[in-house]
Amino acid sequence: MPTTAAKRVTAADVARSLGISRATVGFVLNDTPGQKISDATRERVIAEAKRLGYRANTAARALASGRTRIVLLVMPDWPLDHNLRTNLDEASLALDEAGYSLVTMTPHSGGKAQPLWETLNPDVVMGLTPFSRAQIARFRAAGVEHIVPDTAREDGTVLDELSDGPALQVRHLVERGRARLAYAASPDVRLADLRDLRLATARAEVDRTPDAELVDVVEVDAATAADRLRELIAVGVDGVIAYNDDVAALLLRAALRAGVAVPDGLAIVGHDDTPLAALLVPSLSSVRVDIAGLGRYFAQMALTAAAGTAVPADRPRATTEIVARETT
Repeated sequence: MPTTAAKRVTAADVARSLGISRATVGFVLNDTPGQKISDATRERVIAEAKRLGYRANTAARALASGRTRIVLLVMPDWPLDHNLRTNLDEASLALDEAGYSLVTMTPHSGGKAQPLWETLNPDVVMGLTPFSRAQIARFRAAGVEHIVPDTAREDGTVLDELSDGPALQVRHLVERGRARLAYAASPDVRLADLRDLRLATARAEVDRTPDAELVDVVEVDAATAADRLRELIAVGVDGVIAYNDDVAALLLRAALRAGVAVPDGLAIVGHDDTPLAALLVPSLSSVRVDIAGLGRYFAQMALTAAAGTAVPADRPRATTEIVARETT
């Protein structure tokens, strides 16, 4: 026998059950400011609404207010690594505390799905990096009023402005007596801009350091780690600056299997200080980046955009530090 969907409980049902006006119930349930409603009445309405199973009609509320209380974060096509997850968690929590939902999406080249900025009618569209002019034009065409950041980068270049970690990696290795350094990068094409920026930062620090030279730059994945390690040892590399902890772990495994002593024969320092770093044997030295404050700052930027108020003037800076462990 077919079943029928349960009838949605409305504010009118709550008013009818209590024998009070629909307007009074609406003022309470919508938390309408400026209304003189006694605490006793307010408590009765809330209790009865809960008993009856009332749920706010969010679509109707959004239509009436012009707000969906959704922030859409348009993500670059990056892997969801430890630092990025931390950033998103903090931003989501801060938005939730303010009554907003954070929705993320990653546009893909040639993708067929309708963009969420067209279907969700978000109050704010924001990005972790500047949007291109073409992206901003698409948002505007879909009726998006608030875009963060609201400035465009013509070439769409992605910049990692979150840390000076690669410079810290170089200094740490040099302090440990290493002079012939190599940079081990990820071959993931999605990370090309970040990889190149970190490499440039490391190279600049080596150039400023009289007692060090950058001997080689290699790309490392699970299939090539052993070969890359042999190449580095052959040219006398004694310290590796790894793009992240995953790359560092691959080289560490290859070194242990090849009988290369770590750190005596080869020192390795990772980046991001993921939970993996402390669990490896030997444990991995890494760069710790504190970006929790940045996640909340991004959330605050979205909230001020939605409210039409001034953007917070003081942007928190990510702090970085070396966590020295057994691989250096």
